[in-house]
Amino acid sequence: MLVLLAFIIIFHITSAALLFVSIIDNAWWVGEEFFADVWRVCLNNTNCTEINEEYNEFTTLQAIQATMILSTILCCIAFLIFLLQLFRLKQGDRFVLTSIIQLLSCVCVMIAASIYTDRRKDLHSKNQHFYPVEMVQEGSYGYSFILAWVAFAFTFISGLMYLILRKRK
Repeated sequence: MLVLLAFIIIFHITSAALLFVSIIDNAWWVGEEFFADVWRVCLNNTNCTEINEEYNEFTTLQAIQATMILSTILCCIAFLIFLLQLFRLKQGDRFVLTSIIQLLSCVCVMIAASIYTDRRKDLHSKNQHFYPVEMVQEGSYGYSFILAWVAFAFTFISGLMYLILRKRK
């Protein structure tokens, strides 16, 4: 049982770490001479510009920012509730509250990554960009964007594990 508990704790901490890296690191959209995320655009690793109201899709990027932050917060809250329930639940009870919060975190990551994917595809078909055209020409999805989708899978699996898990001796 201790091995299972250690695995669940490590899995949850990994999920939270993936969320933190995906939201903090500046690599959602990358190209040869730039990299961008939902917070800023950087040229040649030196010239960074914060994203503000001047950008084409500022409100869309704000929605992505909000859902990613909410997802990270919910993942951390779920871990704290898991630790509290670990010592407070009666034997045989399930970690339902932890599971619900972790699955909400999963939904938030999915919403953020889906919005980013959809708007990127939609704007690309209209020959527009999230960012100013002179800064961001051709590029591809960066590793932070991919980590967001991996974090989605991890939080989903973690939420299901909590739903199935029962407190045993």
